Amino acid sequence: MNMEPNKILHLAVVGHTNTGKTSLLRTLTHDTGFGEVADFPGTTRHVEGARLFLNGQAAVELFDTPGLEDGIALLDYLDQLKAQTRQDSSRFDGPESIQQFLDTPESRQRFEQEARVLRKLLECDAGLYVIDIRDPVLAKHRDELAILSRCGRPLVPILNFMHSSPNYLADWKESLSRLGLHLSIEFDSVAPALDGEEQLYQKLALVLDGHAAILKALSEDIHRQRKLRRDIAYNMIAELLIDVAAFRYTCAGDEESIKSATALLQDVIRQREQESIQALLTHYRFRQEDYPDQTLPIEGGRWGMDLFQPQALMEMGIQVSKGFVAGAMAGAAVDVMSAGLSLGTATLIGGVIGSVWQGVDKFGKRILGKLQGYREITLDDAIIRLLGIRSLQLLNALEMRGHADQRPIMLNTETVTGQFKDGDLPEEILEARTLPQWSKMSEHFETGARRNAAIKSLARKLR
Repeated sequence: MNMEPNKILHLAVVGHTNTGKTSLLRTLTHDTGFGEVADFPGTTRHVEGARLFLNGQAAVELFDTPGLEDGIALLDYLDQLKAQTRQDSSRFDGPESIQQFLDTPESRQRFEQEARVLRKLLECDAGLYVIDIRDPVLAKHRDELAILSRCGRPLVPILNFMHSSPNYLADWKESLSRLGLHLSIEFDSVAPALDGEEQLYQKLALVLDGHAAILKALSEDIHRQRKLRRDIAYNMIAELLIDVAAFRYTCAGDEESIKSATALLQDVIRQREQESIQALLTHYRFRQEDYPDQTLPIEGGRWGMDLFQPQALMEMGIQVSKGFVAGAMAGAAVDVMSAGLSLGTATLIGGVIGSVWQGVDKFGKRILGKLQGYREITLDDAIIRLLGIRSLQLLNALEMRGHADQRPIMLNTETVTGQFKDGDLPEEILEARTLPQWSKMSEHFETGARRNAAIKSLARKLR
């Protein structure tokens, strides 16, 4: 869609102090760093702007304004100005009465903050009046709406913090209807519905018919971007699982060497998961501090996020095999080739190999190592299941999180189980077991069409 500069929709985000105006802007722009969000009133003291783009062009400009703090006194002052105007036998409509106020010394002194709001609303096409439905409807709110309506711009109430309980949603809807504001939009800036942004712009199009085409196109673009973002995230998780399934360490067959190799494997897998977490956070435009580091095995008396603790597996409902040992060797297994050789197989030692094996490729070297008593340490199936489950739970949490949420990201352990909890592991993971060169952590890493096809196939199954 080609848009002329004068077709850009300009929206002023207005409302009482501390109702979530900046939070709304953060969520709509997917920017956790926009403005300042805090639990005390009056955080925003000046007007800040942000742009939403469509096909590389600015489609919407949003302006975060200071909170209205003294609407009751301002309405009284406007009425005084109105009375003085009648004595002068002059008439002003709503916007002219607001402009008259903006020309007074009071707009630069006592009502300086309110003046910034009204000035910006006059410059915009419409206003979004953000309401914290956790607050009861008070006289100050009615006076604010009365003042804002005099600007002569469409005013659309945004009912914020919809998931909070208790709240005054019914009271707010009734009061807005009495004021002639029959269309309001329910949008929780902290935990928006999956299609919340799309619905917001579709409803705005009903009020702002002159910009309906832009708003409809923006809603459709958000839908496409959301699907693309999710598809890429599934691909990232699939690559993580292929990487860890294919990864292995070779070591001597004595117990001490196996323990040492297992510890190295654990560290590599932990680091790979952390890289995947960071990539998902960045992909969804969240920060590392939104998902606190919980890698310590025990935290506050509970088993934390460490992959290699049986308790972490059991909390997810994953059955731990009898051979799963807590401690240094937790999560260790062997899968030499697809034939299913394991640590329990009797060690084959012999000097019969001779020069026959010299120059053989890396698969031959693996078999040679087995014959000489070496072990290949790989990741236990239970750990792969745990990685799959909590990666999908993190994706689900990011999908449902608004960029204004100040709480740490928490995983819902009751969601996303399916195949990783109960069924057989996907065949793509089983195939990766036999191909160590598919792991990025391997010194013999090789990418290629077969690996890429396996990742894409697994990503489709994760959906």
